[in-house]
Amino acid sequence: MKEEIKKEILYDLHETIKILKIRENKDLEELKVLSDHAIEDVAVHKNLDVISVTVLIYSIYKVINCLQGNNYDNLVKELQNAESALTNNEFGQYNRSVKLLYNIVNRCSAKVKEHLQDVMHAARIKKGTALLQRGLSIGQAAGLMGLTNWDLQQYASKTTAFEGHHEKVLAKRRVAYALKIFGV
Repeated sequence: MKEEIKKEILYDLHETIKILKIRENKDLEELKVLSDHAIEDVAVHKNLDVISVTVLIYSIYKVINCLQGNNYDNLVKELQNAESALTNNEFGQYNRSVKLLYNIVNRCSAKVKEHLQDVMHAARIKKGTALLQRGLSIGQAAGLMGLTNWDLQQYASKTTAFEGHHEKVLAKRRVAYALKIFGV
């Protein structure tokens, strides 16, 4: 596993543990913010380990309210085990812990496959928005990411993606150049 990927996963695991260690009302909102951060990691890295941890965090966010008693305690314990194993480069133990974490989440809700699709869709939208910021049109960015224009436009309109674009050549100059090319 690349060191950069490992650092991202360890950060996400550490933050999840920190949020869940003491059960509070604000946990749901903090998990949502962390999940959004993790989805950005998926868009950047496109790594299976990052995807699995991101889907796990998103799934925890979705089922946190139905996790009670031992399931909640076991979830926090396995998150700590996964973090410890990854820190010590014990990848076999890390994978077992991640599998156990998915089993705990599945006991509460069997919608993990839907969560994977949600995470991947959100990652494509965020990556498409990054393409917009680099000057591609909505149609081009949506097509490259396998999205509809509408999906991308809905998200991008809520960000500053459209505000960052500034024309380097004035419109009058472009029109004059076009007329010159066509001999008008």
